[in-house]
Amino acid sequence: MRVVHVKNEAQREACLARLCAEVYGHQAGIAPLATFAGVLGILIKQEAARVLALVDDDAQPVALALLALDENGEGMNVMQLASLTEDGTTDPAVRLVSELALRAPLRVDAVSEAQRQRFEAAGIKRWFDGKSGVHIGLGPKHPASELDDLPRTLTVDENAVAQSFKRDRDAFEDYKRRFIRGLESFPTSL
Repeated sequence: MRVVHVKNEAQREACLARLCAEVYGHQAGIAPLATFAGVLGILIKQEAARVLALVDDDAQPVALALLALDENGEGMNVMQLASLTEDGTTDPAVRLVSELALRAPLRVDAVSEAQRQRFEAAGIKRWFDGKSGVHIGLGPKHPASELDDLPRTLTVDENAVAQSFKRDRDAFEDYKRRFIRGLESFPTSL
């Protein structure tokens, strides 16, 4: 298994579309499309986000992650994460986070105890209590030593993107077409 930074534009769009569909579910309404559009139109364009994949020995993607930079450009936050396969013994998404934590100044946000345990299994050992019950975990390479050291993570306002779709039908149709094309052309190998 190895980690791949998906740089090819068509593959990146396909992986991001699949990741959004996996995270939100295939019947989730506008949310996956709004995230897809916001990440591509803002974060990727500004080089503030990366799509990464864990691939097996045949280069087939088994897990996907979307990482966003913090506002200082020093740390990376896991915005979205999904396993694409299940073999019953290991969770590929946990393995991906584990690999990333060893290489990058990684931050994760857990909104439940189950998520926290999943990230702890990936090697995230330092935790802070954030706002609204969110647990903030830091990988071993993250430079922050306390909660106040953490810069704000760059993100996308999905509601604002959804509202912009109402005003700009052409943009909505373009992103919808790209999202569907991405799902249909998800790469079998990277």
